[in-house]
Amino acid sequence: MNTKDAGMRIRIERELRDAFVQACQSQGLAASEVLRDFMRSFAAKHSAEQAQLFGQAKPTQP
Repeated sequence: MNTKDAGMRIRIERELRDAFVQACQSQGLAASEVLRDFMRSFAAKHSAEQAQLFGQAKPTQP
């Protein structure tokens, strides 16, 4: 596992935070890991899209 050496602080509504944490707990997941997984997926998807826009990668076949 990689070392986590950076942080991010965001401001959200308490109700949203509580609902998110509860949803994660109901699935047996840590909220922080769910957020990291989302960030990895989002970054990978959008970096691939950027590469395609600039001709750096070939689009995948369906």
